[in-house]
Amino acid sequence: MENKSHAFAAGAFVLVVAALLTALTVWLTRDTSEQRVFEISSPEGVTGLQPQAGVRFKGVLVGRVTDIALDTVQRGNVLLRIAVNEQAPITQSTFATLGFQGVTGLAFVQLDDKGESPAPLAATGRAPARIPMRPSMVARFTEQGGNLLTQMEQASGRVNTLLDAENQKALMGAIQQMGQAAANVSTLARRADQVLGAQGGADAMNLPRMVAQADATLKSMQATSERLGASADAVRSSASEFQRMSRRMNEPGGTLDKISQSTESLAHTSRQVNAQLLPRLNRATDDTARAVRQVGRAADAVGDNPQSLLWGKGSATPGPGERGFVAPAAAAP
Repeated sequence: MENKSHAFAAGAFVLVVAALLTALTVWLTRDTSEQRVFEISSPEGVTGLQPQAGVRFKGVLVGRVTDIALDTVQRGNVLLRIAVNEQAPITQSTFATLGFQGVTGLAFVQLDDKGESPAPLAATGRAPARIPMRPSMVARFTEQGGNLLTQMEQASGRVNTLLDAENQKALMGAIQQMGQAAANVSTLARRADQVLGAQGGADAMNLPRMVAQADATLKSMQATSERLGASADAVRSSASEFQRMSRRMNEPGGTLDKISQSTESLAHTSRQVNAQLLPRLNRATDDTARAVRQVGRAADAVGDNPQSLLWGKGSATPGPGERGFVAPAAAAP
């Protein structure tokens, strides 16, 4: 009976100590700073964002996400409610974007301010003030990638149209006609020399026929030049479109520049995660495993000897060969 009372007292003592430790932890980790509540209406999806996610102002943690729901005022939007401390300089020009933490995919709310308006953002009624939401870098990259693919597809279609079988046949035909026209001009010049050198001979009677042939040759050359002009206009138009698209892609702030910036940002984030986050996670895992082993040993010790919580561990009973060992009395027959 006495052992059961000791075990009950030890269990009650453990429960009381655990409750006191929990209350002390909550009291020490409580947030005593004043919080301001704002709302963000996002037309984009917030995949990866969870309640209690961080809210950062230019990279500095200033608050938490308190609630995520559908917006009843603007249909189709997602309504985020955030709590921000008083030290965050939220102004009328402050805007929000959705950021992601490296390779983990966890999202957070990123606040930024270009300094366009220094006036503080204040609520006009009972509802909290709303911070505008702008597309994130990932959304802009996705949109620009779609536009880039569309432009490349259009340019490829125009090049294919320019170099199709019919246009190639027309160009080859124009080149052949130019060759024939040059041959006709050469023949006409040779005949003219013969006529001028005949000095009234039999060949002088062929001059009208030569004039007719020259007229036909000039008409053929004119038709060939018109066809070449049309083909050259088509080539110039396609080249101008391709040059305009290339200039738009290569100009500062263009598609290639944005792709390069996004790639550098992702690489920088990956380096930071590999250099900072992973070593801390490994240390935290080792500390947690060590603490679990210590708690397991303490629980085993309390289970074997519950009186140790009240009276201490005490000295061990000396065994055979040790000083103070007393052999147990033999049982009576």
